Amino acid sequence: MSRIDPDRNPRRERWLERLSELLSGVPGARYAMAGDGNLSLPQEPANTLHAQAATKSGLLPKVKAPSPEQIDDGINRSAKWLLNRQQKDGYWVAELECDNTTESYFVLFYAFFGKREHPKVQKIARTIRKAMLPTGGWNGYYGGPADISISVLSYFALKIAGVSADEPDMQRSRDAILKRGGAPKANTYTKYHLAWFDQYDWEHVPAIPPEMMLIPNVSPIHIYDMSSWSRTIFVPLSIIYSLKPVCLLPKECHVDELFAEGHTHRDLALPRTNTPFTWNNFFLLTDKALKVAEKFPIKTAREMAVKRAEQWMIERFEFSGGLGAILPAMMNSVLALKMLGHKEDEPLMREGIKHLDDLEIPVAADDSIRIQPCHSPVWDTAISTYAFAQAHYAPEAADGALAKSCAWLLSKEVKRPGDWQVKNPCPPGGWFFEYANEFYPDVDDTIMTMMALRSTYAKGAHPAADAALERAMVWVLGMQNKDGGWASFDRDNDMDFLTKVPFADHNAMIDPSTADITSRTLEMFAIVAPETFSLNHPVVKRGLEFIKQDQCKDGSWFGRWGVNYMYGTWQVLRGLRLIGEDMSKGYVRKAVEWFKDVQQPDGGWGERCDTYDDPTRKGKGPSTPSQTAWAVMGLLGAGQGHSQTVYRGMKYLLDTMTPDGTWNEDEWTGTGFPKVFYLKYHYYRHYWPLMAFAQYRRFLRGYRP
Repeated sequence: MSRIDPDRNPRRERWLERLSELLSGVPGARYAMAGDGNLSLPQEPANTLHAQAATKSGLLPKVKAPSPEQIDDGINRSAKWLLNRQQKDGYWVAELECDNTTESYFVLFYAFFGKREHPKVQKIARTIRKAMLPTGGWNGYYGGPADISISVLSYFALKIAGVSADEPDMQRSRDAILKRGGAPKANTYTKYHLAWFDQYDWEHVPAIPPEMMLIPNVSPIHIYDMSSWSRTIFVPLSIIYSLKPVCLLPKECHVDELFAEGHTHRDLALPRTNTPFTWNNFFLLTDKALKVAEKFPIKTAREMAVKRAEQWMIERFEFSGGLGAILPAMMNSVLALKMLGHKEDEPLMREGIKHLDDLEIPVAADDSIRIQPCHSPVWDTAISTYAFAQAHYAPEAADGALAKSCAWLLSKEVKRPGDWQVKNPCPPGGWFFEYANEFYPDVDDTIMTMMALRSTYAKGAHPAADAALERAMVWVLGMQNKDGGWASFDRDNDMDFLTKVPFADHNAMIDPSTADITSRTLEMFAIVAPETFSLNHPVVKRGLEFIKQDQCKDGSWFGRWGVNYMYGTWQVLRGLRLIGEDMSKGYVRKAVEWFKDVQQPDGGWGERCDTYDDPTRKGKGPSTPSQTAWAVMGLLGAGQGHSQTVYRGMKYLLDTMTPDGTWNEDEWTGTGFPKVFYLKYHYYRHYWPLMAFAQYRRFLRGYRP
């Protein structure tokens, strides 16, 4: 029986013939039919119309399949690079990079504590100024346009640090901000930071009433209907809102110039929609009503609410690296404690400030400081361990490295109740993202850790790992949503109307099911408990139904936690393959064709964060090692290991590998809050390609990728 060429598609061949006819009549089109029946294409930059047409019609040049020796060499070199970066305690952790709001927060934090002259302020300001775009303003991700909220906050931070508004680069940034509507167009969180320093009227920032803490959990709406990260941000912010602090700054630090109408005549009212009856307008009316009610406060209720919010925060400081272990919540909680009269030398305040200091990254080259939004050791360690286990890296050192990484992961297992128990009343289990965050385990870190442990230790080989996996499995099963999917931190946290609350413009008010986490959960079932979970299992059936309903018309899937359709589509294909889905089904083949259609002329794949704002940009962007690895792994899962598409992807990874065994990647491929906040995981460029190599070698050896 002859081997079927997975790249051959009669329908596409007929389309190719029609394409040739059409292009021959396009003015300026430099296409011709080559002797082998393929179109001859000029050299065009990636992402042009011609390059996309070339990719779609299967006209990329044919390449040889990478040899087993090349793959072995790639695995050995990349595994060695990663092994050399393992911490002595057994974990891996890389820098987690984000936009410059983190540095701006720190400058404002020092100013609020009366420490504008602190030596760190100038070091942090150097980082902010260095990131300014040549045309003015600051962006939210590498290669992105200026963002109004980030730009306002960064500009303000530089003025606090002593940079004059008359500097040419500051003038360009001011113009860029005004061109985008000025400070009133910034998001709520930015406006709150301005209000703390009397640069925005408290009357015109959305109300975050602490009385929400008094609403019982049995009510139709309560604080646990917010996503966990929003909850940890807004509970302390409600305390700050109730006290409405004002820290006065010298005139030269003011930002009146960021208001197009000037300070006196500026219009700061929250905008309403043109349609009268919308959730947005309803909540704006509610906001006005709350502010009217504040003029006649019931003092006892307000005091009780603030006290409840304070207690809620302090309870969650324990066994964590700060509230929620993420910068906005950590900083808000320390500021809230200060507003409530806590002194800097109190243990609670000292600990909170230390956790903030731990986010700093000193840069000796220019005596600057970068700030991370949080740490990612559990995530980095789980993925690295899983990649190593799949690679079967030969040196004995690797066995010891995996034993150490698994021991470290086991030490981070959650064994205490957390916020998730409000809607998932099962025993504790699972893992969090950071060094310590006991109240907030998440499904993604949990299932990735479960796969790392089981891929390292067969069932029965490590009793402690078996016990932890059993507890985690119960927890994950309890986290399945009503729609059949899985989210990150909470169950059934999907009340969409809450996204219309005025202070919810950070685009992260809820935590609904996502295809990427749901599919990875199916992958975990297949790795950890294949004897239990199959296509006929009711839990799997519900997950599959959610995935099918979530597919885009073009065959791709939205990626919530990685950029973007590359991330979602890869993870779905792998999850489907491992759980036993028939990969010849139409909806699966549609996804495969989408991946083939968006492969770049260099053999790689790339996509930028702008796809969250403009889905027509999906699959378009400079090729990256991480996204190419995702595409290759997705296609391997779909049975495309012998296709030219995969050969070209593997060639891209081999060709772009550096002499020391890693890859370079400027683009940001991680997602925090779509449309608002993006991340660059500095190890994404490395452990995903290593995993792709490992899965390709498994494919060549006849194993399940």
